[in-house]
Amino acid sequence: MSLDGINEFKYNAGFLVVLTAPSGAGKTSIRDGLLHKNKNLVYSISCTTREKRESEVDGRDYFFITEEKFQEMIEKNKFLEWANVHDHYYGTPKGYIKENIRNGKIIIMDIDVQGGINVKKRFPDAVFIFILPPSFDDLEKRLIERGADDMATIKLRIENARKEIILMYNYNYLIVNDELRRAIVSVRAIINAEQRKISRNVDFYKSYIK
Repeated sequence: MSLDGINEFKYNAGFLVVLTAPSGAGKTSIRDGLLHKNKNLVYSISCTTREKRESEVDGRDYFFITEEKFQEMIEKNKFLEWANVHDHYYGTPKGYIKENIRNGKIIIMDIDVQGGINVKKRFPDAVFIFILPPSFDDLEKRLIERGADDMATIKLRIENARKEIILMYNYNYLIVNDELRRAIVSVRAIINAEQRKISRNVDFYKSYIK
């Protein structure tokens, strides 16, 4: 039997994929691996009031804005969700999300657990994936090797990670990032399965049975 054309059908439903992990667990690397050469996946760029790291680019990794600007956006109801994490504000502009879902895009959100829970209240059919390092020892090692924080900040991040993991039950899937390529493949498999849910292809179903 020939398999020619078996992948020609296009799954056009847009939806959200929320990636959450303790700081240092590798969610940014997983996100970048998913987005590489995949035009149907779109990254949701968040706003933040924290300082830009040396490797980051404004408008690619985050929109780096002042706290005054952030508060103004809160007052104007511009955020899908927002939270204060590690003494800095993070928020997701909601107009960008809604437009891309209408256009059938799969939007990758890279946010903390508080933000993920807030998104779930508005988009309960989104896909929620929690990413963990193999252990807390691995997490501490990765944070130290990253070289972005002093030891006091690293200890704070590890303590916050313990609190975040308690809330993992709000999520649909768990990925342990013990090897980056394997973690990316696992997340991609989840997205592929979610694309094929009948509940996400109702328009096709209705037109097919006529």
